[in-house]
Amino acid sequence: MEQWDYSMERSERTAGDEAIREGLNVSYIGVRDDIAELVPSECDKILDVGCSIGSLGDNIKKKRKVHVTGIEADRKMAEIAATVLDRVIEADVEKLDLDGTFGDERFNCIIFADVLEHLVNPWRILRKSTDFLSPDGSVIISLPNIRHYSTLTDLIFRGIWSYRDRGIHDRTHLRFFTLKTARALLEQAELKIVRIRRVYRIFENVSRFNKISRFFAIPILRDFLTFQYLILAKRRK
Repeated sequence: MEQWDYSMERSERTAGDEAIREGLNVSYIGVRDDIAELVPSECDKILDVGCSIGSLGDNIKKKRKVHVTGIEADRKMAEIAATVLDRVIEADVEKLDLDGTFGDERFNCIIFADVLEHLVNPWRILRKSTDFLSPDGSVIISLPNIRHYSTLTDLIFRGIWSYRDRGIHDRTHLRFFTLKTARALLEQAELKIVRIRRVYRIFENVSRFNKISRFFAIPILRDFLTFQYLILAKRRK
């Protein structure tokens, strides 16, 4: 499924004004309807890794009866998330003792929304997370597409690698993915892709002109106009 990017709207719809007062980056505190729509209806126990201020989990909880556990490294975000989610673990997921924290607990949906690209070893974390996934559970990830044409034009014509406060070239990103490497990331975790959504964007910065980006995404160009991949996966049987 294809869609235009509506991050302008989702950035403005946050879990509360407290996050704005705390000076948090609005790019990482949005409601994320696009992710919520991918959560299968049968999922009622969710682990949101990098839950930010809990906007995504809160959004899901308002629509259905679910139990949401969040993991968040930022103290301010974790404190806000704790007011709307069922449980929040304030920790860096790469340093967290997952076995000691969850033990025999299992989730039927694990979400990594704009998280894996920030990790030193996303392959290990994604693979390890499946230990806590129920047999028929789902994993949802969103990843920026480094193959977006803006990366190429910056390198070829401007001779730079851009660093920004948000988006594909967020300065806090440690790992970079294309569709092929995203597939490899999931495959090494013994996960199979069930559904992929492409979020198209002409301009990396938020712009209402991005609404028309999907009309230019013909097969030969769509990989270069894809700003982000949203992927639903399950265990490979």
